[in-house]
Amino acid sequence: MEEKEFDYINMIPFIDVMLVLLTIVLMTGTFIATGIIPVELPKVTGKHENVMRTELVEIDRRGLLYYHGKEITLPDLRKKLHNTSRDIPFLIRADRNIPLQDFVEVLDMIKNMGFRKVSLQTEELTR
Repeated sequence: MEEKEFDYINMIPFIDVMLVLLTIVLMTGTFIATGIIPVELPKVTGKHENVMRTELVEIDRRGLLYYHGKEITLPDLRKKLHNTSRDIPFLIRADRNIPLQDFVEVLDMIKNMGFRKVSLQTEELTR
């Protein structure tokens, strides 16, 4: 019986296996990155509050500015915040009926002072 010479290697099964392995790696990486893999988080008995300091600025319906519950003017607010760390987050609570310019002036002053963690408090819309 005569044996055939081995002229070439059939690469198709090898490529099929590699593609399946690549698909498995990509899918697993996607699940881990997006948090799709279900995880039951540990439970605690008490409620733990976030103790991080937050600067609170409020603008009421009349356009008056409040800093931690005390009425203040924009120039006075700038003076008070002069020595405040720029890493502290800001929370702005503004009445929805105020002129947009009142809100923009406060936001612009805070951003120009170098504060980068600025949030606007909103309410969830219920239908």
